[in-house]
Amino acid sequence: MNKEIESALLSLTNSKKIVKIELIQSLWSGYGQLNRVELDNKSVVVKHIKYPNNQNHPHGQDSDISHQRKVKSYQVEINWYKDRNQEISNAYFPRYISSGEIDDERYLILEDLKIKGFQPKSTITWDAVKLCIKWLAYFHAKNLGVSAGQLWEIGTYWHLNTRPNELQALQDKDLVKAAPLIDKKLNSSKFQTLVHGDAKLANFLFNDVAVSAVDFQYIGGGVGVKDLAYFLSSLYGENELFQYEEKCLDYYFQELNEAFILFKINIDRASLEKNWRELYPYAWSDFYRFLQGWSPGHPKINSYSEKMKGQVLKWI
Repeated sequence: MNKEIESALLSLTNSKKIVKIELIQSLWSGYGQLNRVELDNKSVVVKHIKYPNNQNHPHGQDSDISHQRKVKSYQVEINWYKDRNQEISNAYFPRYISSGEIDDERYLILEDLKIKGFQPKSTITWDAVKLCIKWLAYFHAKNLGVSAGQLWEIGTYWHLNTRPNELQALQDKDLVKAAPLIDKKLNSSKFQTLVHGDAKLANFLFNDVAVSAVDFQYIGGGVGVKDLAYFLSSLYGENELFQYEEKCLDYYFQELNEAFILFKINIDRASLEKNWRELYPYAWSDFYRFLQGWSPGHPKINSYSEKMKGQVLKWI
């Protein structure tokens, strides 16, 4: 971090000195760093966004479209934390402290979840899987019908309108033709909520009793099964997806209904469940469309994904 941001950090947190700065990870494509900053009176996490002179995309797909998408994503994340920093039962996320901009660099200061015992996991048990699915269900229930506002109009980092280069690179002509129809089907559901937009296992942190989500750069409007499909894709391999699909969907809708009751949301729960279950293959195929154009040799390009695509192509 530069000295101006360090000075702002001390002022905003009423601290006298920085004791230690620990790198948690570099941001995607060299766009800055995520740091844990130990101050004399507390510990915070600082997302320091600094746009690179030379972009370093892992798949070599650098473009102005890619850059502008990332720039917007960081502003969306700041908007989310700053404007919608309310706690949601069973769907925790870090508390917002402050944010700002100095010259062409931005920063976002958040609660340090490590203080509450939250840690990442590379593999998880079924009980931990259920915590994540429950997080998604309660998050989606609480935000049902909520306007995206200053977030992405359509959430998820693979949304069709933001990925023209990947669509152009896509060799699956059936999926190219179906892509706008899949997009329209998902976005025309009358049951829209806010989706996290990047709900992979790596963006969930765990303590002994709960889970918290992080990284809200692609939060926006959508149907809840977009998050669920992507989460399962980050968790399970080809054979496990066939094995656990029904179990995970059942648990998601069980928790979603419990959340509607808790939040006193008056909704035709049976109609919503029917609609979102029907849209699950569409949600998976939507991500599959992006994946094939972005990384043709990816292991998620498998028989389960082909099954989802095949179902959708029959229905369209």
